[in-house]
Amino acid sequence: MTSLPLFPLARALFPDGVIHLRIFEVRYLDLVRRCLENDTGFGVVALTSGTEVRQPTSRETFVSSGTLITIEEAVTPMTGLMQIRARGTQRFTLNTFEQKPGGLWTGNATLHEPDPAVSIPQDLQDCADALGRVIADLQREGVPPEAMPVSAPYRLEDCGWVANRWAELLPLPPTQKAVLLNTADPTERLDMLREVLIVKGVLS
Repeated sequence: MTSLPLFPLARALFPDGVIHLRIFEVRYLDLVRRCLENDTGFGVVALTSGTEVRQPTSRETFVSSGTLITIEEAVTPMTGLMQIRARGTQRFTLNTFEQKPGGLWTGNATLHEPDPAVSIPQDLQDCADALGRVIADLQREGVPPEAMPVSAPYRLEDCGWVANRWAELLPLPPTQKAVLLNTADPTERLDMLREVLIVKGVLS
């Protein structure tokens, strides 16, 4: 098992996904500084209740599956504020977790093996084609790379990458995204998402 500091968010992140965060709570400023000093990452988990910013009247609860992330860029535009860009690296499942006195969550996690490189099967090719159209449409609209919901490099030939991007883009409940995070086979993960894409009308 691996001990991880945790950052509960309103969204789920999957491996190779990129996230931009504005950090201003003391618990997370300290966390990011430690990660930068030690060249380590932290775990992102999706909230099922509560808010990203700590509130005295609500308690954070979250799913037990998440993604380890590493910080690629960090800037401090003013005292008490950090802006970071981070990328998902590895899926994990929490075995235990607790909240420290300062409010930071930590957990003992089992890290899952990275997805093997698997080509898109013919019966799932429409998922990759649809994602390619989404990316192309955004590029034609002039959306800058840093604002794209899907970040380069675009590995549209890779089953796990396509599955992970759809898992981030689709408006699914956190518990359903947790199931996808726990699905080891990238082909099975993409097949599950294809059913969702059909229901949502993205595919026919």
